Amino acid sequence: MTAEMLLPVLAAAVQAGTPIFYATVGEILMERAGILNLGVEGAMLLGALAGFWMSMATGSPWLGLAAAAGAGAAACLLHGVVCTYALANQVVSGLALTILATGLANFLGTPYVGLAAPGFDPMPIPGLREIPVLGPVLFSQDVLVYFSYALPVAATVGLSRTRWGLRLRAAGESPTACRAAGLSVARLRLGACLVGGMLIGVGGAYLSLAFTHLWTNGVTAGRGWIAVALVIFAFWRPGRAMVGAYLFGGVMAFQLRLQAAGTAVPSSLLLMLPYVLTIVVLAVSSRWGRFFGAPAALGINPEPSE
Repeated sequence: MTAEMLLPVLAAAVQAGTPIFYATVGEILMERAGILNLGVEGAMLLGALAGFWMSMATGSPWLGLAAAAGAGAAACLLHGVVCTYALANQVVSGLALTILATGLANFLGTPYVGLAAPGFDPMPIPGLREIPVLGPVLFSQDVLVYFSYALPVAATVGLSRTRWGLRLRAAGESPTACRAAGLSVARLRLGACLVGGMLIGVGGAYLSLAFTHLWTNGVTAGRGWIAVALVIFAFWRPGRAMVGAYLFGGVMAFQLRLQAAGTAVPSSLLLMLPYVLTIVVLAVSSRWGRFFGAPAALGINPEPSE
């Protein structure tokens, strides 16, 4: 593959990996606080629909982005409240959220299938886009991709250098010790659901407002599940999550290129590639994941008083 052919694939990998990356960082924040959310797929779908609808209604993709963040936050807060105060099983609650949100998004989104909405177009950065190799790949993207470049640093600093981040991690490591320090585990976890849900909603909005500019039911196509798997692959570290997201984005872009080239490989097998990679990543990473940052109280619901 020549450089002329490789650069568009790498640029597409960054674009395809961006929504997964936003969702993965959102899930990392929640899991760091002790909340396992298997409803990422559903929250992304609601965010994608809310963003698309608002952008189409107002003509402003920025208002659409805000609506998507709000929808994702609301979905994840619902999961957080059910787990924190009703002490529901986190796995069951997350799966229920995905089923509920998927059905709701498909029902409400059916009238808009095939319609277009104002979105985010590529905005090449003068000067930077002329950098060999990196310029066309990293600096010929849209504004949401550029924002994502700062996300690993912001999330890492927020979790390890701020009072809120350290308290949030304490809620995920030892709710008992957190409560003994006079902190509310419930509030910290719900705060993580709020911020993490907003990022997940933004990831969904990217699909409908930047990746396609069109609405189609099931637009997330399993990306939420890939984000959950990437948390383990990244060992709960935002920087590694970016690498993993671009890796999965590259696989998606590559299989689309192969289909467009008319390869003899059946398209159904090509569509399987990202999900086969997901299974491989989970099988390899889960063996060592608990030794590299898995919160000790992940999935454990403390009493509401904690």
